Amino acid sequence: MPELSIRFRDWEEPAGRLPMGDAGAHHRVGLTSRHLLRDGRPWIPVSGEIHYSRVPRERWRERLVLMRSGGIDVVSTYLIWIHHEPVQGQARFDGDLDVAEFVRLCAELDLHVVLRLGPWVHGETRNGGFPDWVQQAPVRHRTDDPGYLELVSAWFQRLGKELAGLCGPDSPVIGLQLENELYTEPGHLLTLKRLAREAGLSAPIWTATAWGGADLPAHEVFPLWAGYGDGFWVDAADGWAPNFRAHFFFSHEWDDPGVGADVRDLQALEQTSTASEPGVSGFPPATCELGGGMASTYHRRIVPAAEDIAAVANAKLGSGSMWQGYYMYAGGLNPAGIGPVQESHATGYPNDLPVSDYDFHAAIGAAGLPSRAHAALRRQHAFLQAFGSDLADMPSVLPEQQPHGLGDVQTLRWALRSDGRSGFVFINWHQPHVPLPTRRNVHLSAELAENVINLGPFDVPPATIARWPIGLSLNGIQLRSATASALTALTDGTLVLVAEAGIDVVVDADAEQSAEGDVLRLTAQDRSATVIVIAAADADRVWVLDDRLVVLSEHPVWCDGGRIFVEADRAPRLEILRADGRRVPALSALAEAERARAVQVSQTREFGPPLASYGSFGGRASAPSPESIAQQAGVFELEDVGEPVAGTRRLLEIEWAGDVAQLCVDDEVVADRFWDGTPWTVDLDTVPGASGAQVSLRILALHPEADVWLDVAALDRRRAEIEPLAALDAVTLSRLTTWSASLSELG
Repeated sequence: MPELSIRFRDWEEPAGRLPMGDAGAHHRVGLTSRHLLRDGRPWIPVSGEIHYSRVPRERWRERLVLMRSGGIDVVSTYLIWIHHEPVQGQARFDGDLDVAEFVRLCAELDLHVVLRLGPWVHGETRNGGFPDWVQQAPVRHRTDDPGYLELVSAWFQRLGKELAGLCGPDSPVIGLQLENELYTEPGHLLTLKRLAREAGLSAPIWTATAWGGADLPAHEVFPLWAGYGDGFWVDAADGWAPNFRAHFFFSHEWDDPGVGADVRDLQALEQTSTASEPGVSGFPPATCELGGGMASTYHRRIVPAAEDIAAVANAKLGSGSMWQGYYMYAGGLNPAGIGPVQESHATGYPNDLPVSDYDFHAAIGAAGLPSRAHAALRRQHAFLQAFGSDLADMPSVLPEQQPHGLGDVQTLRWALRSDGRSGFVFINWHQPHVPLPTRRNVHLSAELAENVINLGPFDVPPATIARWPIGLSLNGIQLRSATASALTALTDGTLVLVAEAGIDVVVDADAEQSAEGDVLRLTAQDRSATVIVIAAADADRVWVLDDRLVVLSEHPVWCDGGRIFVEADRAPRLEILRADGRRVPALSALAEAERARAVQVSQTREFGPPLASYGSFGGRASAPSPESIAQQAGVFELEDVGEPVAGTRRLLEIEWAGDVAQLCVDDEVVADRFWDGTPWTVDLDTVPGASGAQVSLRILALHPEADVWLDVAALDRRRAEIEPLAALDAVTLSRLTTWSASLSELG
């Protein structure tokens, strides 16, 4: 393969401060035309979306500390109006709706907060988050109609009573988002900003979504971009759309006109354009809504792989993103007791979603378990924690040999971020649906300001998602290059790399090298440096916690209050990686936990014949009604799901096949799920009454001709059946225990 080359190019314009928020409103956070600042230093934030109103309050802390252990330092959350005020004048902010307490908890955990105020938020909620009484009001919604502004002003004033005291110079609230996916009303965004300020809400950064060619008020809001590798908002029969494919390439184009396109016509009915100068220039690129998973709609049930999610994030970072944010990072469940609050055909939306399930296949699922995506992303986030301040001052450069369109599966996808002396080579050789071949005998050449870095030859296998350091100074020793991804730098300067599967690790440095196991010693005259290489086989076990503590664990790990915690259904194996390369066992003398056990089930009603169609809306299949499920579903009684025990969590894992499933307690539906080929996990200790023999399961069969899109694994199983697909394969109960130890005791 011929040499692929790239040439460093410096910033075209000098950096300037952007006082687009509340001038002088925050002691820690600021914004320039190149990047954000935290404590006066360049900063690339990593934000993760979690909806406090979709997570039980007793689970907030464990979700947040797990997000933080995944490298999240900014929490973003919608304030979903319909959750708080389904009845006009009876807004609630207690229990799971206590947003002020949620913000205080974030502050306690040293997490910044972006509050996405709306009032229209989408979020796959009924009416886009409007309560029915707002949706039905005789006003022009999402405009400066006086009647609509009167409703919004009252809501913002109510939010101000809860949150104004938490805004200000030392607040964890660093950002306020106005509206969501509003394309033609820049003047209305300014009005919302004024109303929020009048309610006492303030932040150093005001944001708005910019995708879809949104017309934003110039210099008043920070434009945010999105990037999803696939989406439920296309029809079941549609293939992999170009706007999804594009996110697996390095590019300096940030807009994605496909996000939210299926609901754009709904707002167009009520809006008229009041065009002004587009307010998207002069700001650093911020990809604050990268797909951290994907929701399942009835007609299209996507299961993104961990590599899909990590590849899109890596592509944006290599392309110059200055803010990495994910929607969703932690999934949840819609609140019960206020009627259906999900997006549905019944409310005029093009998609039917489950009544309760909002797992989103997120990095942290609705039951609080991290997925493989959490592992893939936290390696990128550890990299940003260690090197983000330097990376923020490095412009992105694309190679001279660019792919020939989105169908090109031969030209290597790579990019450079550099300050002219050092930097990082980004490689992205993964995409779903269309396989990529192994690229053989690759040579890369990066021309910096004063020298040229050559890498190769090497082969690049599929699923390579890499960030290779070049030109780094390690204690005065020049590391010219390394063919392994930078993970972190320990407090003593030790560089930690993670190997790529199928690529030999080659370290090129101006020093003598001696290797012992995973440790490489570099020596030159009176200087020395250490490089630790973690094998690709261990990559998913790596966690970088507070103070650059590197831990290897297959179970969830986090730090809180000077202690390290691990949650598992058996005595966990936890290793601390030391600067000398030793792996020191920790938490090794622990009692065995209760092992996962099979739950005995008895089928009390056979599967009824399903329909090929339960109706449609806009050409998309509609979900079966509750009555259809109640009449036609097979019913299974779970004989014993145990009882709550202090200090543990009961997780119920259901492996099944069919169309729709419902979990019931005393015959009342408490949770539901559309089948997509993946197990369904439920945190039983957050379900009232879910104990003993009170729990049952309903499964509706999937008709062979039902017009629903399934991912490969589920589609294969469906095609293997001639009759309607319906099965309960296994039900397993796990009891997770949390162990902890003092960080000071670990030495």
